[in-house]
Amino acid sequence: MNETPILLTETAEGICQLILNRPERRNALSLSLLQTLQAELDRIGTTPSIRVVVISANGPAFCAGHDLGEMVERPSEEYRELFEVCSNVMQMVRRIPQPVIAKVQGMATAAGCQLVAACDLAVATNESRFATPGVKIGLFCTTPMVPLVRAVPAKVAMEMLLTGQPLSAQRAYEVGLINRVVESSELDATVDLFCQSIIASSPMTVRVGKEAFYRQLSLSEPQAYNDAVDVMTDNVMKADAQEGMQAFLEKRPPQWTDQ
Repeated sequence: MNETPILLTETAEGICQLILNRPERRNALSLSLLQTLQAELDRIGTTPSIRVVVISANGPAFCAGHDLGEMVERPSEEYRELFEVCSNVMQMVRRIPQPVIAKVQGMATAAGCQLVAACDLAVATNESRFATPGVKIGLFCTTPMVPLVRAVPAKVAMEMLLTGQPLSAQRAYEVGLINRVVESSELDATVDLFCQSIIASSPMTVRVGKEAFYRQLSLSEPQAYNDAVDVMTDNVMKADAQEGMQAFLEKRPPQWTDQ
């Protein structure tokens, strides 16, 4: 008998849906699920026909973080492997050229909250909650902290990390962890609107922009400007940039050529 896949993949019209499928475990990130995510992101990153990635989940929770059932009385090397694979998955979300959107329903806690923070965009229902509660079980959410503090103000991140108390979806929106908070009935349409807006732009331009965005975060302001000048100079010489400017001047839709 075939086992139920722990990650479902659906691709249509340039949009790849990655659906966490462990609802009975609140979509906890087991090592096997993380490894499967890693393999899928690696494949997606080299598939130009995929323009946008949406990460969602089956069941009432988005993701409960690491699977604690796998984390009791293990040797150090197994813990290190788990945290390294998880960290690599979060970095791959940033490294692949396609924008990645988190589509959140229910709770996103610990590494689940980390996944939301690592995504380029995030949309959540108004019932969603976000927390990094590891401190309550003696395991500070140190790896979830990395994208979290890059997504929200430092004091908000510290509040979440030190108290373990969840943020409401509205509060998560206010501090910048998510882009939109919507009714459950509007979740699909809101995410699709983001997808269609991205797909309407030049693939080359989106690819160049995403890479430059994350690279400049670690640079000083003068270094960031120097890098941005180099990127824009190269970008403006591309066929799609020339076509886009010409189309704007001629008041017609652009015809992108660079995949």
